[in-house]
Amino acid sequence: MKRTVTSLLVGVALCAVPAVAGAQTINGIEHREQLRIRQGIRSGELTRTEARRLEAEQARIRVDERFARADGRLTPKERERLHKELRHASRDIYRQKHDNQDRN
Repeated sequence: MKRTVTSLLVGVALCAVPAVAGAQTINGIEHREQLRIRQGIRSGELTRTEARRLEAEQARIRVDERFARADGRLTPKERERLHKELRHASRDIYRQKHDNQDRN
């Protein structure tokens, strides 16, 4: 009896992890990108215009995420679209930080 209850609890816990991990992943990526933008501003790698453009891109992604979650759940298709937008934004941050423009 004890073994059955324990295995049932472990099974439920394992099923709940992917749903929570997916949400944290998107928010975690957004957070890391925000930190990368701030670091670029502090170091002078990003000009004001570049930083504004990257911040606006992050804001659009947050709005898209809010609309995707409006019905209470994030479908795999919506999650993949958000990940695609986040990958594109990450690439934009890299390109802007490593171009020959700087604040100085």
